[in-house]
Amino acid sequence: NTRTFLKFCLDSEAQSAAHIDTGPAHSKCGTERYFNPTIDLHAGGSFDFLKPEGSSFSIDEIAHSLAHLCRFTGHCGRFYSVAEHSVLASQIVSPEFALEALLHDAAEAFIGDVAAPLKRLLPDYAEMEARVEEVVRNRLNVPIETSLPVKLADLQMLKAEQRQAMCHSQTWEALLTVTPAPVTLRFWKPAQAKSAFLTRYQQLTGKDRI
Repeated sequence: NTRTFLKFCLDSEAQSAAHIDTGPAHSKCGTERYFNPTIDLHAGGSFDFLKPEGSSFSIDEIAHSLAHLCRFTGHCGRFYSVAEHSVLASQIVSPEFALEALLHDAAEAFIGDVAAPLKRLLPDYAEMEARVEEVVRNRLNVPIETSLPVKLADLQMLKAEQRQAMCHSQTWEALLTVTPAPVTLRFWKPAQAKSAFLTRYQQLTGKDRI
């Protein structure tokens, strides 16, 4: 019956996680795909977290994902995307840092926008994040280590966003001495955010793809 089948699938998943071969039953429940360390990408490819160096991805896929990722794990008054954050960040730094600022969160297209307090509790995630970021930044030809101007711009954006997007006036302690970025959030819908991101990328690089 249904209950027995579900229990059977859960048992198979547990065995798969422990690297135990469950034979045909394993395939029947689809757990091989479930535990495969890859994600499917918008254009049909995949990203392998164990072998990120061999993964193929485009700037369009990065833009698409960031345009659909909401900042602050969705806890803002209106949808506000990582793509919009990136575009605005690229506009408040000097020209030589604009491309780096636009792409500073590009790896989140694959690893997501995990809240900073949670990251500090997940050392394994931090290790994976660093590896993915290195691969993505190398592919995009931006520095692996974030430059100080871009770090400052990120903090300034954070303070502006906290005031405009979070619907409360409380200032986070880490931002007490930070001047908010001189930006007005537009709260673009995903399609608008993706288009703006790709347009900005083309302006800064002279190309429309990687």
